[in-house]
Amino acid sequence: MRCLSGQAHPGCVTSHGTSRPGPAGGTGHPSGNGSADGPASGALTRVVAEAALRTVEAVGGYAGGMYLRSETPGLLRLAVLVGLPGPLFRPWWRMHLNRPFPVAEAYRSGQAVHLSDVEDAMRRFPQLVASLPFPFSSLYEPVVAGRERFGVLVALRTLDPDEAVSARDAGRMTSEARRLGEALAGLARGGTSVGWDGDPVSVQLSSGSAPPVRFGSFDWDLESGTVTMDAGLREILGAGVSSPCSIEVLTSRLDPEDAYALWAAALQTTEVQGRPAVRRIRLKGPDGGLHLLEVSARAREGTAPDARRTGGRLAGTLVDLGTGLVGSDATDRLPRAILAIDRLGRITYLNERTERLLGRPRGALAGRPLWEALPWFDLPFHEEQLRAALLSEGPIRFLARPEQGRWLSVALHPGRDGLTMVLVPEEDPARLPPEGTDAEAARDPGGRPLAAVREAAVDRQDRTVDLRHRVSDDLGAGDRAAALYRPVALAIALTEAVTARQVSAVVTEELLPAFGGRQLAIYLLSERRLYLAWERGFPPGFLEPFDGVALDARLPGVDTLTSGRPLFFESMEQLRKAYPGLPVDSTAGARAFLPLIASGRPVGSCILGFDRSRPFSPEERTVLTALAGLIAQALSRAQRYDTESAVARGLQDALLPHRLPVRAGVETVGRYLPGTDGMDVGGDWYDVIETEHGRLALVIGDVQGHGVAAAATMGQLRSAVRAFALGGHRPQDVMRGTNRLLIDLDPGQFASCCYVLLDPDTGEARAVRAGHPQPLMLRPDGTTRLLDLPGGVVLGVDDRASYPVTPLRLPPGSVLALFTDGLVERPGRDIDEGIERLRRAFAATGGLPLTEAADRLIREARQATARPDDIALLLAARWPEVP
Repeated sequence: MRCLSGQAHPGCVTSHGTSRPGPAGGTGHPSGNGSADGPASGALTRVVAEAALRTVEAVGGYAGGMYLRSETPGLLRLAVLVGLPGPLFRPWWRMHLNRPFPVAEAYRSGQAVHLSDVEDAMRRFPQLVASLPFPFSSLYEPVVAGRERFGVLVALRTLDPDEAVSARDAGRMTSEARRLGEALAGLARGGTSVGWDGDPVSVQLSSGSAPPVRFGSFDWDLESGTVTMDAGLREILGAGVSSPCSIEVLTSRLDPEDAYALWAAALQTTEVQGRPAVRRIRLKGPDGGLHLLEVSARAREGTAPDARRTGGRLAGTLVDLGTGLVGSDATDRLPRAILAIDRLGRITYLNERTERLLGRPRGALAGRPLWEALPWFDLPFHEEQLRAALLSEGPIRFLARPEQGRWLSVALHPGRDGLTMVLVPEEDPARLPPEGTDAEAARDPGGRPLAAVREAAVDRQDRTVDLRHRVSDDLGAGDRAAALYRPVALAIALTEAVTARQVSAVVTEELLPAFGGRQLAIYLLSERRLYLAWERGFPPGFLEPFDGVALDARLPGVDTLTSGRPLFFESMEQLRKAYPGLPVDSTAGARAFLPLIASGRPVGSCILGFDRSRPFSPEERTVLTALAGLIAQALSRAQRYDTESAVARGLQDALLPHRLPVRAGVETVGRYLPGTDGMDVGGDWYDVIETEHGRLALVIGDVQGHGVAAAATMGQLRSAVRAFALGGHRPQDVMRGTNRLLIDLDPGQFASCCYVLLDPDTGEARAVRAGHPQPLMLRPDGTTRLLDLPGGVVLGVDDRASYPVTPLRLPPGSVLALFTDGLVERPGRDIDEGIERLRRAFAATGGLPLTEAADRLIREARQATARPDDIALLLAARWPEVP
């Protein structure tokens, strides 16, 4: 984590600084967010930090935080991190809303997410467990105010497999989120920008329920024997002590041996000449606990220094730590190096043996982040162990090799307020069998020779150390940490990407941050030419000359595909020497060209660009090559999907009406949106049919399911309804005939439908409904109502079903809205809420052109990233005659 310079934790605040300006001179910066783009509002920082801390403590958590929306659409940023060191969790500072993580899910859905155990998390959010494979439970609560979404509150708790998230804790999360939402809305109304685009602020949890520290002081006139005590000391000594009093009153409150020690300290202190003298002793107080007493002597005013021999004053300060023995005495006597850090990673204590083992004094280590004080903790493997200890309650043990030829056994013991680390020097583990065992016979539980196991461990450690020295400074420690998780996240995310564009977006979001890249280009092969499919970070227009190049071109992007070998250039100078005359976009940087080959079939090539020169370690080359294969497979799958989807969309377009009939006095507008799951095709449809006697049949229907099968059934039903309508059948007969046809087809599906036969001249209508949502009517006065149409069962279930007809009248200036349930249904919510929301939106369209009204009614659905069902909408307006 060498990315930090200057201060150890920019943007750190302690728990006492979250509700008011931070303590002067400390590490607190509650007025900013640590961003190079400028600080966030001090009020915003304080409000969010206080709310995050209060939430974690309210639900008994040991860590948590708050994600806030950013200026980048679709991106949340970690604004506050409670009880964890920010640099250690850099890979999770940014959260894209389209990623399958609980934070994004809570923000998108507006619903809380509670993960009580690892099994639940693995089932619902496998990428979370892949990136943080530690046992903990977590709670995520969206922060909203009205319709405005601000972010998500997060709390991490100790895993308890026998206890789910209680209703009480869930209510506390909701209450804190509501309170924060109201506060953020207030800031926004006052002109404060409620967004976050910088680094997170780290907030220290308050300490556990340790007894309070008490202080007391006294002044002892050695000549008169009078002692003057302050209120603090009188409280420690207990009732019945007044001030001033004689020294005998004070010593009577101590054990005899401690009283003698106090007299001895007074004599020793007054005998020191020429400089202030200080003595520290332990006293047993009246409560039975040991207290630290510091006494110092000073001469009377106006007397010479040697007056201390015969008189003077003795000042004393008594500290009641409330915990018995002072820890340093006890730990200094242990034959182990002991070091403690708080939950932000700062060293809070180390004993004398640690000083000797590390060869550095306490003053040079205390208060510094662990990874700065002990640079070998900057290795990804050791960062992983530290994360595991901070996120789980069990002890963590591992071997560390801080320098060549030196080994340490490290044990991390976590607690609510931090970690205690025990360091023990070890012999070379590859050559040292367990005590009391034969080196050749020793084996691990799996039956492998223990010496071989340890040799493998040494080899892995050597490679890790070697990797640390080979990676250049442009790949920061946070990015190296991300490199451990991003390939796993990328592999999982690629399985979920459907289109080539989605695959390219996933690569941009996951692959570039993992390796510190700044530029990305993906070329796809078509008819022996490479075409640019996606690019990010290159100068505008720079890649245009390379679009559509043939496979015989002398270019690295072509050569990597035709040879099947990745090409790595650690500097632009290397690239220019290998390809003289090749246009480059920068004089500095590095490039990686990866072949995209799926199952032996060339798909394209991928280019990664870096701002500065950098080496590519063997491990990185191996990982990038493997990931290129995953990307190629995903793109190949996406290309097949795009082809099939294009065919499906053509089928959908053919099945839906290309235009609607135009009749004087009546206007109709239709809209269709496919669901986002699978292909962009489904079973919803609408139609307007001119029947005999000048009437118009308004039809809307919904075939169960999604995809090509539903669309094919929909096409048959639409044709059947049209045929029955054109044949002059009554509305109830149209519905009965369509029902019998669907049963005869036996596609294993059912459908809902609503059919309205309208006389444009009079506005009279007859309506029939088969399990379909009730239509809405917008009256000329601007009010709306849900029409109550008695209906029959859905089509395709009962061949004897009947469908009652309801007479209606559509007065001039009114609008009728027919829609499918995809427009009003939301997961986890009552459909009546969706219908009421649509009714209010429909009422607000009064006076708008019908096409604009239709667009407004489906606007929210069109913008949704997850739309599980298709949507069809048909509006029919009857306008008054113009004289």
